[in-house]
Amino acid sequence: MSFAINKIDHVQLAMPKGLEEKARKFYGDILGFEEVDKPESLRKNGGVWFTRGTVHLHLGVEEPFIPAKKAHPAFEVYQLEEFKSYLSSQGVEYAVDENLPGANRIYVRDLFGNRLEFLEWV
Repeated sequence: MSFAINKIDHVQLAMPKGLEEKARKFYGDILGFEEVDKPESLRKNGGVWFTRGTVHLHLGVEEPFIPAKKAHPAFEVYQLEEFKSYLSSQGVEYAVDENLPGANRIYVRDLFGNRLEFLEWV
């Protein structure tokens, strides 16, 4: 092959129409993502784009909306125990999963019901 797939550019999750402020609260205020401007040509579609470090996350409007209950992005974190305490202080519930050897991980649902994985390799 003469082409290469180098990395994931971004991950997109679905969200309901008109709930961009809820997305900003959860992904921006709670998870610490920074909102980035969508290109002018895509703004009419709704949704919100975020970044944090090298992670690019797009939330796009999908109608009818169905949350991703199994498919999910996985975010590597450092100091997962501290992150869990922080989530609890913000009223965000999480589920611990001990089924991946060599990793501590939790699952969180965003405000729309999408599944998010956060893991720390040990």
